[in-house]
Amino acid sequence: MKHFLSIADATTDELKHMLEVGRCLRDERDAGKANAPVLAGQTLAMIFEKPSLRTRVSFEQAMIELGGHSIVLGQEVGLGKREAVSDVAKVLGGMVHAVAARVFEHQKLVDFAEHGGVPVINMLSDESHPCQALADIMTLQDEFGADLAGRSVAFVGDGNNVARSVAILCGKLGVRFVLASPQAYSFESAAVKQIRADVPGIALDLIDDPAQAVKGADAVFTDTFTSMGQESEKQARLEAFKGYQVNDQLLSHAADHAIVLHCLPAYRGVEITDEVMDGPRSRVFPEAHNRLHAQKGLLAVLMGGA
Repeated sequence: MKHFLSIADATTDELKHMLEVGRCLRDERDAGKANAPVLAGQTLAMIFEKPSLRTRVSFEQAMIELGGHSIVLGQEVGLGKREAVSDVAKVLGGMVHAVAARVFEHQKLVDFAEHGGVPVINMLSDESHPCQALADIMTLQDEFGADLAGRSVAFVGDGNNVARSVAILCGKLGVRFVLASPQAYSFESAAVKQIRADVPGIALDLIDDPAQAVKGADAVFTDTFTSMGQESEKQARLEAFKGYQVNDQLLSHAADHAIVLHCLPAYRGVEITDEVMDGPRSRVFPEAHNRLHAQKGLLAVLMGGA
């Protein structure tokens, strides 16, 4: 695996290995031991077209704890505007050891990988959020064990980049994935076709009834109904997603042991209630913390040869 642009880029064994390495590094940290400096002398350039909290902190801290260094670049880079993506990629490729980017258009990552000559990591794009998916699955493993085959998750909300990435990773690990979304905001037919091509035999269901979707689920996922760049659609989306809030009433249809995940930021009282997000079923903040540990596993494998 040279780049990490989407979950589909990695094999099941590679994904399992990254998660295992991340858990081992977390165990060392929790025991008060410093991780081996496997990235000593290496620099990660991080480009942000979108605001960030968890992504920036987790990657910067991961590089520090693994002995490396990071350089943060914001919108001043002007990918595709101030300079062509290919030119930026060629410049950075001769100065740093890897590039991670949080962008709007996924094609920018593809172009970067083609021209940069160093590993490229997708920190978020309009098509995919693979690093978030790694942290989500790590959180499921914390709850249900490393082998998740046969488990079931329900994603209640928009069929967005997070949902697609989680669906593909679930499919690779033998986990059933159910998307509960209004038809207009569900996976498009082309996306479903691509997901099934990437993961033959995936247990994937699209349902418009959230109560039906969460039946038998081991975990209930949600995300904001209006993502960055969709602000003009906010009112239409809020109207369409009425009835899709993750609240106590909805969870009454789920298994008694079902946990709740949200990739954050959360709009409390919209897609999720305070009672659920702060309640005993919530794993939202351990999930956020796992962004650090999942990122460390990814970086240690991709850049450090772990």
